[in-house]
Amino acid sequence: MSQQDNPIYGTTLFNGNQAMKGYALNRMCFSFNEEASRQRFHADEESYMRSYRLNEEQAEAVRTRNVLALIAAGGNIYYLAKFAGILGLDVQDLGAQQTGMTKDAFKARLLEQARQPETV
Repeated sequence: MSQQDNPIYGTTLFNGNQAMKGYALNRMCFSFNEEASRQRFHADEESYMRSYRLNEEQAEAVRTRNVLALIAAGGNIYYLAKFAGILGLDVQDLGAQQTGMTKDAFKARLLEQARQPETV
């Protein structure tokens, strides 16, 4: 991938290619809007992932609950939020994963940034 394709170092841009790559994963995550789907997923994750035809990269990211890997596998953060919700993860859990920090360290960082004087 060239710098032009990914102009922000360390960031996976959600573009048309990523949308196509992540279609099955995002479709599965969207299904979690329904309680019955969440129950089926919890009852047999592997079978549920197969029913949506996730590829191995996507399935492994789901198994390991790795948000950055889910994004790299084509996951859209809005759909992934539904997946995180059924696992009991909140926005701070996701932020901690994305920054490579523990949740407590991430929360402390947010509090410290909130205490910084405003700059214009």
